Amino acid sequence: MLVSKEKLDRLYDLYNHRSFVHPDPLEFLYLYPDIRERELVGLIASSLAYGRVAQILKSVSSILKKMHPSPLSFLLDSSQKGLLACFSGFRHRFTTGDEIAYMLLGAKQAIEQYGSIYNCFLAGFNKNDDTIIPAISAFVKELDFAAAERKNSLLPSPEMGSACKRINLFLRWMVRKDRVDPGGWNRVARSMLIIPLDTHMHKICTDLEMTHRKNADMLTAVEITKAFRKIAPEDPVRYDFSLTRLGIRKDADLDAFLRDC
Repeated sequence: MLVSKEKLDRLYDLYNHRSFVHPDPLEFLYLYPDIRERELVGLIASSLAYGRVAQILKSVSSILKKMHPSPLSFLLDSSQKGLLACFSGFRHRFTTGDEIAYMLLGAKQAIEQYGSIYNCFLAGFNKNDDTIIPAISAFVKELDFAAAERKNSLLPSPEMGSACKRINLFLRWMVRKDRVDPGGWNRVARSMLIIPLDTHMHKICTDLEMTHRKNADMLTAVEITKAFRKIAPEDPVRYDFSLTRLGIRKDADLDAFLRDC
């Protein structure tokens, strides 16, 4: 491993501030102080966190405008037919309006059964597990409202080998609490989280010699998380936000960071 804890901590101190969040779908969560609203908004925002960031923000914003002023009330008052009609014209890259509607129907079903998305997640959570992965598998099954009818690209499962980047991003937002991540899911240990792995983070971590695996899948995400756990055992995804700024911000220099490691 090329990078030291001191180097990562300096990067964290530099970028881990709300002033550096935009553009990031995380910013939508700050608009909802109520945890039940925020977790629903987080589920929506994270599910669309792929592709160009400008398009991500536009897509999330368009959904939340339809659900204004209370996404939770809107969802609980909506029928299956109503949600499918409401999002019929929506598209975000390969995500369709039907997929959004069915994910929201799964969230509605979970809220009605468990009282909140958080309680739904806890139903499949075991604090004695080494990682959050088994809980993710159970959570996806709970939310997959239309599983028997169609595959929903918004709800990948670790059982199929997916890195589940968007769900792990959602969990980072909901479990961690610092200057950037709003937190709220206090019964889930940060130490169990898995790095939200996409091609960009995969490249950074490959350059840092945290992995030599070629595919950005769950096995690679676990390997990289283990490397971060050696540096920050209680909070292995602590540096995720700061490291991803290196590839987003024009004033950041990823090559210089890697040269200095």
